[in-house]
Amino acid sequence: MKDIIKGLREFQSGYVLGHKELLKELSHGQHPRVLFITCSDSRVQPELMTQSKLGDLFVIRNAGNIIPPYGSTNGGEGATIEYAVKSLNIQHIVVCGHTGCGAMKGLLQVGELAAKMPLVYNWLKHTEATRELVEDHYGHLDEKDKLATLVAENVLTQIDNLKTYPSVRSHLHRNDVQLHGWIYNIEDGSVLTYDRPSHTFIQPFAGLEDDFSLDEATGYDHTLQGDQSRLSHVQRDRIYRGSPAFYNR
Repeated sequence: MKDIIKGLREFQSGYVLGHKELLKELSHGQHPRVLFITCSDSRVQPELMTQSKLGDLFVIRNAGNIIPPYGSTNGGEGATIEYAVKSLNIQHIVVCGHTGCGAMKGLLQVGELAAKMPLVYNWLKHTEATRELVEDHYGHLDEKDKLATLVAENVLTQIDNLKTYPSVRSHLHRNDVQLHGWIYNIEDGSVLTYDRPSHTFIQPFAGLEDDFSLDEATGYDHTLQGDQSRLSHVQRDRIYRGSPAFYNR
């Protein structure tokens, strides 16, 4: 706790003093641009990852970045989604999974959790569709690849679950909201985003080559074509292709 208190003091003496106008503006209300749904994992920091300012992101965090289907629970996730869409007029929702997710590891051995961690066991049942899909279609993969598949498929399951919420479905019908699926790689800080046409995860910069090429601040080359990603075609076909019904997403 000493480090936490020290950080709090540095925040008050540094950041607060340097951002008085921003804090004053935010005291009158918030206008976040994105609802960011991600895992509670301490290695995943949405604001740091996206270099967002205070007030930019409206965030939901829980074990496994899970959104229970509408009506399955009265938890805070549904209320937060409804408030974000109907009151804050959020236009973009990001579901961000990450590599090495402990919740997804638990999902692979969910039967062992019933006695050891019953609350975790009950929580993971909200994404049982992910576990069954992976076991049915990717049962031949080794443990490492199966976990990577589970992380990716879980992101898409949660996007499907988001569509069960009346507020989200209504705004999707009017094209007032967009859903995005991300995978964050803890080891190197890279991000992949789900591309519906190619049915795979690609770099989020793909397709933006007309807007920018070389970031002068970072030197990162963003001029990648839409069919390029950090994964080879073989890896994409092996890890991220689902059942025939999956293509309708």
